[in-house]
Amino acid sequence: MNPTATTTATPGTRRHAVVDSPYGPLTLVATDGFLSGLYMTEQRHRPAEETFGDRDDPDARPFAETVRQLDAYFARDLTAFDLPLHLAGTPFQRRVWTELLRIPYGETRTYGELAELLGNRGASRAVGLANGKNPVGIVVPCHRVVGSTGSLVGYGGGLDRKQRLLAFESGHGDGDAAPEALF
Repeated sequence: MNPTATTTATPGTRRHAVVDSPYGPLTLVATDGFLSGLYMTEQRHRPAEETFGDRDDPDARPFAETVRQLDAYFARDLTAFDLPLHLAGTPFQRRVWTELLRIPYGETRTYGELAELLGNRGASRAVGLANGKNPVGIVVPCHRVVGSTGSLVGYGGGLDRKQRLLAFESGHGDGDAAPEALF
């Protein structure tokens, strides 16, 4: 089952926790008890830290389940996340993020393919912009989107991380050895 998304016009109570991962520290943000952000350090479009709310324990709800699933993902025991999400974005962004959730583990799609799935072949740039604003990286797998030639382009967490995540999921290259568990 894939994550489910809820949206609201106004942000609610926010909290955050920071956890380690094989790809560097991850900041998890919750809005009204639902995961609403997963940000890498030095990530493009990362909101200002003061918007994350009070710092909380990673064992608190909903962080504990998010950490458990991330741990299973990095141990190669989980290929699809099942977390309730609170994704704030435009209707178009949410449509793109929904399509990202449909890309199977270990596979990629091009921006153009996503645009076509959304019913607008010429919207690949808009898809790229929405992809870049994805607030819940890894869980909503924006790293699985590549350029029209299969090239690695446009990843807010950095192309090195994108390459490592794709290699990890495909079992090749840098991702061959399963990273150690988060905790």
